[in-house]
Parts: sequence; structure tokens; C-alpha cells
Amino acid sequence: MCFDVDSLPPLPPVDGGAVEHRSFTLTAADGTEFSSFEALGGNGGPAVVVLPDVRGLYRFYEELAVRFAAEGYDAVAIDYFGRTAGLAERGDDFDFMPHVKQTTLEGVRHDVAAAVAHLRAGDPGRSVVTVGFCFGGSNSWHQAASGHGLAAAIGFYGHPDRPGFPDGAPGVISRIDDIECPILGLMGGADPGITPDAVAPFDEALTRAGIEHEIVFYPGAPHSFFDRKYEEFAAASRNAWHRVLGFIAHHA
Repeated sequence: MCFDVDSLPPLPPVDGGAVEHRSFTLTAADGTEFSSFEALGGNGGPAVVVLPDVRGLYRFYEELAVRFAAEGYDAVAIDYFGRTAGLAERGDDFDFMPHVKQTTLEGVRHDVAAAVAHLRAGDPGRSVVTVGFCFGGSNSWHQAASGHGLAAAIGFYGHPDRPGFPDGAPGVISRIDDIECPILGLMGGADPGITPDAVAPFDEALTRAGIEHEIVFYPGAPHSFFDRKYEEFAAASRNAWHRVLGFIAHHA
């Protein structure tokens, strides 16, 4: 589990009326319809695809898209479960793990491609960045190797070498030769499931391949530290957010 259902990004709230936003449906190349949320920054510049954790699209990621828009970036947050859960609204008791286990690397790639195409409508050369969390963190790095022509791929507490998650997928470390953009990793230093030792080979492989990247560990921070409820890690969250914005500004 990443965030609780009542978690929120640890960022100053934005007046909802200040940013144009909507829920809408995207259609992947395989014909799957899936839920999405769009917030518009209004400057026509770089754009962001937000990749949620295992719960899929819910309020945390909708608010995060609004926060990107407030910074001037159009953002689309997507759901993973159009193939198995459809478009129906879900409650807080949604049993997501059976759907997570049915996701595939190809399915996620199709969904991200649809979001990227939507953001590039009218401007095929537009810079697009992916930003993901946990399951979405590793999914974000996978998209760097999936032919979208991304400007950067950013992952919070993703695992670089967890094969079979999504179902049948190799760990992203095995796809180093296909990565086509800079990588940013933002990690909890006290995350027992994704330790510095687990991430070091990914860092080293990116270095050997000459891929521009930055891996940052926040000492003492747990998995999913980027949460308004974790007041004791507010400084780490602020630093992580500034790094995200700086990485996008530099590469996109």
C-alpha cells in the first residue's frame, strides 16, 4: 500500500476555481476506455502524465494534477484498471489488488500512450514527462523505455528490479538499453522494501549506460513519505517537490 484514501499531497492547497480541470475518459490503442483526470496549466509548454500507486486514480492524484497545473504544466492523471474494473466510480473500499495483478506492462504502455497523445494533440513535438508513485514510480521508469519520446521519467519510491509486477513484466533495470530520457528517483531512506542496496545496481547501470539521472534518498523517510499527514517529513517533501519541478524545467 502507498497512500491512505484520505492522504493528500504535502503541498499548499490550490483554489479549485483557479485551475481548469475535469474528469474524462481516454481510449487506448487496444480499444480500452479508462478514467482520467486533467488539469490545465494554460501555458502550452511541457506537460505531465501522473501515474498513481496500486489504488489507481483517486483524489490524491487528482489534487496532484491540479498542483502541477498551478505551476503552469498541463497534467493528466490516469487509471490502470479500465480493462478489469471499467469506468464505474469506486468507493474507498475498492479491492484494488486483484486488478493490479491483472495489469500488464503492455496495457500500461497503451494507457500512457493515450495520455501522451492527448497532451500532444495539436503539438506533436510537445515535451511530456511521467511522474509516478510506488507501483507508478516503477511504471514511470518503464515508460522511459517504451517509445513515448518522453523528456524525463520521475519515480517516487519505485522498485527498479521487481520482475512480474505488472504481471509478467521484467524489472526496469533489465530495460536500461531502451531508456531514452533522463531518470529521477526519489526514495525513502527508511523504506524497508526498497533499500539503498536494492537501488544501487539501477543507479550503477544508468551510469554505465550514460543515461542522465539522479537518485535521491531522504534519510529516515518511510515509503510514501510524500503525504500531508507526515508532518515530520515536510522538509523532505518540499525538497522532493522542488526537485521534481527543477527536473522538469531543466529537461522539458
